[in-house]
Amino acid sequence: MKLENDQIEVIVNYHGAELRSLKKKATDQEYLWNADAKYWGRTSPVLFPFVGGVKNKVYRYEGKEYPMNQHGFARDMEFSLVSQSADEVWFALEDTEETYKVYPFHFHLEIGYRLEDASVSVMWKVKNINDKEMHFAIGAHPAFFCPLHEGEKQSEYCLGFRNGQGKVPEALVNTVFGEGGVVTTQKKEYKLTDGCLPMDEHLFDGDALVIEDHQIQKVVLMDPQKKEYLAVEFDAPLVGIWSPPKKQAPFVCIEPWYGRCDSEIFEGELKDRDWENTLAAGEKFEASYRIIVE
Repeated sequence: MKLENDQIEVIVNYHGAELRSLKKKATDQEYLWNADAKYWGRTSPVLFPFVGGVKNKVYRYEGKEYPMNQHGFARDMEFSLVSQSADEVWFALEDTEETYKVYPFHFHLEIGYRLEDASVSVMWKVKNINDKEMHFAIGAHPAFFCPLHEGEKQSEYCLGFRNGQGKVPEALVNTVFGEGGVVTTQKKEYKLTDGCLPMDEHLFDGDALVIEDHQIQKVVLMDPQKKEYLAVEFDAPLVGIWSPPKKQAPFVCIEPWYGRCDSEIFEGELKDRDWENTLAAGEKFEASYRIIVE
C-alpha cells in the first residue's frame, strides 16, 4: 500500500504492517533497507509483544513457562486495514488461538503511518481487552541504507545524537550484549566528538548498542561530509542501534524501544522484566516515533 505527499512516498505491507519503502520524490532516493536476505531479510518490523529475546527462550507468567522467539510474533502476522487516506493509514491485529498459547493475553494492536512534509510518523496503540493486567513490550526496527551511495563505506559515516533538550551529549553509555540474545550487567561508555560517533567497522562486533534511561531522543545519520541525511526522533526510554555483526552490511537500524531483552541475571516473571509495560483491564497505551528525511 502506498502513501504519498509532495515530498515523500512510502509503501507499507499488510504482512506485519511493515514499512517497506521510504523515498524522497525530488531525488528518487530510497532510504529503507531492501530486505536482502544475504544480510537481513526484513526492513522495518514491529516488535510486539516482546522486544529482544527472553532468557533461555522461555518466560514465566503466573508460575507457568511459555516459549517465545526474539521480538515476539506480530512482525510475522497479517494485519487488517482499519482506515486509509492519501497520507495516513492504520492497521490492526488481534490475538488468535495460536498467539494465546504463547502469550496468554487478549489484545488489540494498531499501527499507523502518517506523512507530514518530509517525515513519516509511526504510531502504536495497544489495548488491553482482558479483565486482568496485561504485560507487554513494543519497539521499532527500521533499517536505513548506510552507506547511501555506491563507492562509499559505512565506516566513513557517523551517528549523531541529541538528548531530550535537543542538546548534544558528551558521551553515551551502552548496555553490553552477551551470549544467547541477552544483555550483561556490563556498561561501556562511548565518548562523542561534537555529538558524533563514527561507525568504524568494529562498532557492532558485539551486536546492538543498547542506550537506556532516556539518554537520547534523536539519532541522526551523517554522510562522509558530516551532512545529515536522515533522523529518527522518539520519546522511548531506550533505543537500539544495530547492523549485523562482522558482516559489513550496508545498513544500520535505529530502534526506539519500550522494553528490551532480558538480562543474563534475570530470574523473575513477565511483570518483573526490565522496562516492561503494564496495562490495567481496558486501558490503552499509545506511543510514536518519527523518521525525517533531510
